[in-house]
Amino acid sequence: MTKILVIEDEELIRELIEDLLIVEEFEVITSENGEQGVELAKQYLPDLIICDVMMPKMDGYAVLTTLKDNPETNTIPFIFLTAKSTKTDQRQGMELGADDYLTKPFTRAELMGAIAIRLEKKKAIERYSQEKIEQLTTNLTSSLPHELLTPLNGIMGFADLLSGTMGPIDEDEVKEMAQEIKFSAQRLHQLIQNYLLYAQLEIAKTNPGRLKNLLTGVTYSTEEAIAEAAEIKAMSYNRQSDLQLKLQDTKLLIQTKWLTKIVSELVDNAFKFSSKGTPVVVKTMIEKGSFIIWISDRGRGMTPEQIKQVGAYMQFERKVYEQQGSGLGLVIAQQLTELFGGNLTINSIRDQQTTICVTLPLTNSYNDT
Repeated sequence: MTKILVIEDEELIRELIEDLLIVEEFEVITSENGEQGVELAKQYLPDLIICDVMMPKMDGYAVLTTLKDNPETNTIPFIFLTAKSTKTDQRQGMELGADDYLTKPFTRAELMGAIAIRLEKKKAIERYSQEKIEQLTTNLTSSLPHELLTPLNGIMGFADLLSGTMGPIDEDEVKEMAQEIKFSAQRLHQLIQNYLLYAQLEIAKTNPGRLKNLLTGVTYSTEEAIAEAAEIKAMSYNRQSDLQLKLQDTKLLIQTKWLTKIVSELVDNAFKFSSKGTPVVVKTMIEKGSFIIWISDRGRGMTPEQIKQVGAYMQFERKVYEQQGSGLGLVIAQQLTELFGGNLTINSIRDQQTTICVTLPLTNSYNDT
């Protein structure tokens, strides 16, 4: 049964709403003040909260703020009841995260209509979340074992050769095998780190404290940070001569480790899915209050449908191409970009080129630096 919490200090109105909801077969919990309402919300985790604005001890705005700061209650749909009907009052409630605003006196139809809309939206979000979880589980189940085993098999295979079980090997072959082991180990390390980071980002979305810590920081030289990240990737693919840098320097309100993570993952894909001898271009510029990063390659590209399907652990054409990737690096770059108020777009011409554009604001509300 759908559970609704009603927080209203006027007994007559509280009982009237309770009676209306019981007739509609809702389970109703009532509270006569904000402090008690907050505790009941934490205890019962209702499907929806209806709350008066003007109350003694703790008003509706304080109730909403308190519940939004709690990970267990911050997604519960919240409807304000108030005798105040100015746009300023409504805007204040909406800015705090209220889902709807009913002005007293209200009709039964208005109340039930607002409840129905918010509950249906909640169900739609839950359905979408479940679909994403199922998709994530499917992709994770199919890709993770392969992605972990591929570099691990490389390490074990070359280690067997170096152990001498296959006969004598010369010094050049030893160096070559050692390099292959190092490359496989780096790939395995990057994969594990990306899985852990993806989990961290997902948790941060529902944890205001973690999100604030993640968003706090500054990069004092974008040119230095981006150049270093791109050059390291070029070296790992032995393609230093293919890398072309055209960088404009600025200060950016994002931790250097997150900026370099975005660039590193995108440049890694550019090298991974293009041939040696073809250019990988990394270009930055400042335009209309934004810092823009372009990363382009002349590799196999992506179809419009593949671009739409970009998601965690999504892989394309595994049977056709030897170079494998979990697709997680692109998703992490996208999520980090969006967390900092930016956006990531992909433009690609099949079998010709791919250009990824990252746009980040030069200022944001998360930093005072």
